[in-house]
Amino acid sequence: MMQTEQIRALINRLARLDSAENWDGTLNPAQRAALDYLARANRFSRSPSHVADFLGTTRGTTSQTLKALMRKGFVAEERSDMDRRSISYRLTDAGRRMVGTRSLLLTVLEEMPENDRAQIESSMQRLLNLAMRKNGSKPFGICRTCRHFKPTGAGGYCKLLQVALDPAETEQICHEQEPA
Repeated sequence: MMQTEQIRALINRLARLDSAENWDGTLNPAQRAALDYLARANRFSRSPSHVADFLGTTRGTTSQTLKALMRKGFVAEERSDMDRRSISYRLTDAGRRMVGTRSLLLTVLEEMPENDRAQIESSMQRLLNLAMRKNGSKPFGICRTCRHFKPTGAGGYCKLLQVALDPAETEQICHEQEPA
């Protein structure tokens, strides 16, 4: 029991240190998390409900967070051509610059040996998958690791949504992702 409590404490402390460092007066931790998610999400996964599901927050909280990011000029709202009620968000140039700033956690992870990073990533992914299964959350994985993904030339094809994917999209987070 002590080991599991220590692991939880370490994960929480790292998350808090990372969040605290990103609190620079421009963005609060919730806004930073939403901005980071939108930077990594594909075009099908940028609606307020997807952001809320990924971050584990309410839709109301996420809506307020996205509105604040819009007021600050970090994201822009896009309406669907097919359904004008459907909204998604994209990063503006200012948003991309903000996401590009390096955090302490990224810096120290990059200083670790590659095999240590691979082991941490693997363990953390397994832990996240177990937690997601336990509470019934969607996995939100990388497109190219999905069972619906079909590689094609430089990009890919989503068999579920029946759309071609640009090369960059194959490396992005998708709310429809189902592990292969």
